[in-house]
Amino acid sequence: MESRLEQAAALGQKDKGPAFISLINEIISRQDQSTVVQDLQTLVGFVVNHESVGLVVGRQVLSELVRIVGDGTISDPEVRKRVVQETIETAQPKIVSYEEQVSNLRFQLADIFENEEEWSDAARVLTGIQLDSNQRSLPDGEKMRVYVRIVRLLLEEEDSVQAESYFNRAQLLVHSTSDKETLLQFKLCQARISDYSRKFLEAASRYHELSFVADIDEEERRHMLMAAVTAAVLAPAGPNRSRVLASLYRDERTSELPTYNILSKMFLDHILRPAEIKEFEGTLKPHQLAKIAISSNDRVATSTNDEEISNPNDPPISTRTAPATVLDRAVMEHNLLASSKIYHNISFRGLGALLDLTPGAAENMARKMIEQGRLRGTIDQVDKLIWFEGNREEDDAQGKAGGLGEVEEAEDTGAPFTKRWDAQIRITAANVESIVQHLTERGLVRVPVQA
Repeated sequence: MESRLEQAAALGQKDKGPAFISLINEIISRQDQSTVVQDLQTLVGFVVNHESVGLVVGRQVLSELVRIVGDGTISDPEVRKRVVQETIETAQPKIVSYEEQVSNLRFQLADIFENEEEWSDAARVLTGIQLDSNQRSLPDGEKMRVYVRIVRLLLEEEDSVQAESYFNRAQLLVHSTSDKETLLQFKLCQARISDYSRKFLEAASRYHELSFVADIDEEERRHMLMAAVTAAVLAPAGPNRSRVLASLYRDERTSELPTYNILSKMFLDHILRPAEIKEFEGTLKPHQLAKIAISSNDRVATSTNDEEISNPNDPPISTRTAPATVLDRAVMEHNLLASSKIYHNISFRGLGALLDLTPGAAENMARKMIEQGRLRGTIDQVDKLIWFEGNREEDDAQGKAGGLGEVEEAEDTGAPFTKRWDAQIRITAANVESIVQHLTERGLVRVPVQA
């Protein structure tokens, strides 16, 4: 091999390139493939490092090798991978002279690793490509395509931190391309990064938006719709999440999902039971089951006084001082919000029993939600009660929509609890009237005719 390389190098400048390329074809076409990798690397090392070959011939030979490897002439995938890896390693010290050829080889190696589902290796190979080099200028659209691919590979490996850094680079170039596939992949990466960053409301909205795109496969759209429901369930309870839940609940496709039960209960403000939570937990990904660090406020909230403990009629006190996971927090906040629709007030200890938290921790959670505007109510620390404030305008609207027409307002007695009780009776009567009318229209209730 050495002698043949020397003979090729001794030829005229026009004949050197064809001679080395002919030698490449001869090596690859051998019946015995055991020495292909070694001989090719000997040839590449000679062409790249030998001064008599010259830069022009070296680029010509290396470009032809890149083409041959990319065309699939080497049938053995393991041999092909080794050829690409060792060629990159040999040419890397002369990257300034052979940047285009090495970059193309890196794309091929990334394809090989991706087909083998070696996501981190594929991403590492792509990050080694110099996209902003002075020697080789790439259009912004091509740069964005590479960045999006790196982000997608890192997310497959669940490396969301590094993925976000490359996503930020892609975001600066998003207006430079009109390629539908690249833009769809960008939007999907955006939704997944929001998911990994625990920005569940953003993730749910973006997943739901993508689930309507006709260019995406039907099964993939179903997965995105399920991801939207999961993210919405894990989002912090409050008005914003209620809007997202309403949008998903009204989507006819969600009724076919296995997570529809928990979606409907959350939308209807029903309290979730442990068995339902356990079933939903089985559908979550590892990052959605991440542990939550206990804050200093949560530690302070662990204390309970002796008077509460000594009262035998009160419910037992839990020993949990804070939610342990993202799912725990989402369920506890939802149950707290659901309880505000049922009760006018609740004691710290009763709320703690409902949420499986210490009374202090339950009060702490309610306080945070009230401060953030996600729960309407007040806290009475003297009587250890949480008072919930209902939406009076909504209640009045419901009372007039049940078939009773306009309801005459009662005299203002100045007693808020009496007015609230009267409103409850009015709403219940209106709902019963509405149900009876609905059943009568369907012929399910017959009114007896008097003789």
